[in-house]
Amino acid sequence: MHLFAEFAILVGIATAISLLMRLLKQPLVIGHIITGLIVGPFVLGVMDSPETFALFSEIGIAILLFTVGLNLSPQIIRDFGKVSLVTALAQVAFTFIAAFILCIALGQDSHTAFYISAALAFSSTIIVLKLIADKGDMDVLYAKIAVGFLVVQDLLAILLLFVIPIMSMADASYTSVLFLLLKGVSLILLMFFGAYLVLPKINRFISQSQELLFLFAIAWGMGIAELFRVAGFSLESGALLAGVALSNLPLRHEVSARLTPLRDFFIILFFIVLGSQMKLSGLIDIIPLALALSVVVFLTKPFMVMTIMGMLGYRRKTSLQTGITVAQISEFSFILGALGLKLGHIDQSSLSLITFVGLITIFVSTFCILHGEKVHELLAPFVSIFERKHVHEKKLIKKTHSVILFGCNRIGYDFIETFSKLGKDFLVVDYNPETIEQLSRQKIETQFGDAGDFDFLETIDFARAELVISTIPDSVVNQLITKAVKESNPEAIVLVVAHQIQDALHHYDQGVDYVVLPHFLGGRHAAELVVKFKNNPKKYSALRKEHLEYLRLKVAIGHEHPRLGHKH
Repeated sequence: MHLFAEFAILVGIATAISLLMRLLKQPLVIGHIITGLIVGPFVLGVMDSPETFALFSEIGIAILLFTVGLNLSPQIIRDFGKVSLVTALAQVAFTFIAAFILCIALGQDSHTAFYISAALAFSSTIIVLKLIADKGDMDVLYAKIAVGFLVVQDLLAILLLFVIPIMSMADASYTSVLFLLLKGVSLILLMFFGAYLVLPKINRFISQSQELLFLFAIAWGMGIAELFRVAGFSLESGALLAGVALSNLPLRHEVSARLTPLRDFFIILFFIVLGSQMKLSGLIDIIPLALALSVVVFLTKPFMVMTIMGMLGYRRKTSLQTGITVAQISEFSFILGALGLKLGHIDQSSLSLITFVGLITIFVSTFCILHGEKVHELLAPFVSIFERKHVHEKKLIKKTHSVILFGCNRIGYDFIETFSKLGKDFLVVDYNPETIEQLSRQKIETQFGDAGDFDFLETIDFARAELVISTIPDSVVNQLITKAVKESNPEAIVLVVAHQIQDALHHYDQGVDYVVLPHFLGGRHAAELVVKFKNNPKKYSALRKEHLEYLRLKVAIGHEHPRLGHKH
């Protein structure tokens, strides 16, 4: 079969299965694995080019881990460091030990038991964040703790992906291991040196072109991943660290938004390939062990989270909701299993076992997370033992902005001056790195990003904004901003700028509260001045002096009036 035909059939089946998963309100990752089973050799057998799809899946893993690294926010660790660190370490250790003992008791060898136990110990950052966001709970205390918890787990996964290739060296000696470690440390230091000392200097140049930024991000992530692979480490560890190195740069949100569609596409192929490799012939034999290991995941993870959080003084509801979120295995679980298979440490049936446990735990935990309130009502009488008599939960204070301004151009600068005088709490979003640097020096809160990218707009919290202003005179961009704001917060007032009357009318049809037409507004303002001042020379003299100061300030900061026929 022609490769293109293969690909078309695979995408068509994946789409149909994903529609079914959507109707069942299940994560699409389950559908992708089922798609792999269907197109694999045990059902339809339409994947005749396994090497090509394996390459695609490897690209998907690299981009996924790169974007995970980009979003490893140190802020979460600072805010919830103690509870996140303690619960993550305790839960990972407890789940690993329980699963390892069970695997050994049921006849698995130590290598296989290690990989299966390590795979079960981690929880899915992507699935948990998606489900919490769908519920609208990202600002709730349990969600913040869960995110911090998952960040710590991701850091542990980095360490594991880094160490496993070293420990698997056939002719390893103390000298060779030490040399490899020194080489790894040198690579990390070199990478972070480039990220923190060189990249900020070329950040402005890279950020001026969306295509260049996109290519740079891919080149950086894949280049670092390949560099680590050539040095003797796993490609996965290099991709993750490449993202972490960029996590403090202003452009990280924009890079993440740009890579999201590409990541989603290639990671779909990874899970499809994973599903296609499952051995249905031995499925009956692994069902008892898969069910037993799934029970270990469902019991040990919430139990340890609730125990530790109860000891730290959190309420049982917060502890239970946090525990429920992590009762599944991670995308790292599949990556660890694939790595073990590639290194020859486990066989295909063990990877099938991990995949089957993933299907069970993701399916059940999704239902529990989406119906968290009902689960709490049902289990509340039985989890009271996890709550101390004197609870002292940390009050969750979220930084929000009553005003969000898109574009700090000629008009935007005037809005900033007004907000500052009125004492308004505001955020400025702009795509010009020079503007971001200038505003940051003035201690003004900023976010770098392209307002024309809807994925980027979804990363901004509009839920508590009272006023959203766009000074970007681009009709399409303003439509996207209006759509993003009104979907998140229908009560927010949206004000946009337009240069054409037809654009203004279209914006009003879309639901914009007010459209500023600068040229018409200027004429109207001048007419109102004539009515107000009449022929009083003193008033015009004072106005002239004020206007001259204003224009000189505009020249000083590089503003110029747009030429006719040009949009800025």
